Amino acid sequence: MTGSLTQAEAAAYHARGYHFPLRAFPAETAAGFLARLRATEARLGGPLAGRMNQKPHLILPWVHEIVTHPAVLDAVESVIGPDILCWGSQFFMKGAGDPAFVSWHQDGTYWGLSSPEVVTAWIALTPSVPESGCMRVVPGTHRAQVPHTDTFAEANLLSRGQEVAVEVDERDAVDIVLQPGEMSLHHVLIVHGSEPNRAAWPRIGLAVRYVPTHVRQLGGEKDGALPVRGTDRFGHFEPEQPPEGELHPDALARHKATLDRQLAILYRGAADAGKLGATVARM
Repeated sequence: MTGSLTQAEAAAYHARGYHFPLRAFPAETAAGFLARLRATEARLGGPLAGRMNQKPHLILPWVHEIVTHPAVLDAVESVIGPDILCWGSQFFMKGAGDPAFVSWHQDGTYWGLSSPEVVTAWIALTPSVPESGCMRVVPGTHRAQVPHTDTFAEANLLSRGQEVAVEVDERDAVDIVLQPGEMSLHHVLIVHGSEPNRAAWPRIGLAVRYVPTHVRQLGGEKDGALPVRGTDRFGHFEPEQPPEGELHPDALARHKATLDRQLAILYRGAADAGKLGATVARM
């Protein structure tokens, strides 16, 4: 397959469940996106949070620019193939000195998708290093689904404090160190988490979920996704549209409808499992 990963790098991704670092944008371009985020938050009168931080690429053209950028899609194509949908995006933000953390978990536990062929591109807008609470992964844990339990820990960024119900040997963990404009790829089932931010700067990254077009939602109702590359010969997802402008009324209306539909699917799947998946994270 074509793409920005070599054949050896793609093989290593499939063996370990992650790959980093990859250069998505120059550092100055990342700084520009960070400035856009701050401008959007100023317009909203507060942090980009809650539903506004679910699939923001559908309401903010500059986020749509990130999720459809050729450098990002080239890397994604090299691990899931040329026909690609963007199923979701979300900013993960920790302020300077923020005690918030993310417990060890697997992303796709309750997403209801037909295949684990899902890759997340995690794109750094600020330095994501151990001091600032960078993402940590446990190599090879993407090969099997493991049980999860809810902790409801107050400082946990996940909605119910979800964590794996198996022992994790932190000596095996790898720090995903990224500088602004760099990104990592990680498999939907890799066990991962992050520590609090002990740095004097915020840790901000955009996580974008990509699926090949043959993947489908098993939750009953038809889910939505944005076509970003190649051809969708399956039609398993309702095609989503780019925003006409920042917080454009038509884009906001479509965004509400697609989130209502997706969250109903996720909540139904979570109720069946007695849990809510990591998609619905408290930011």
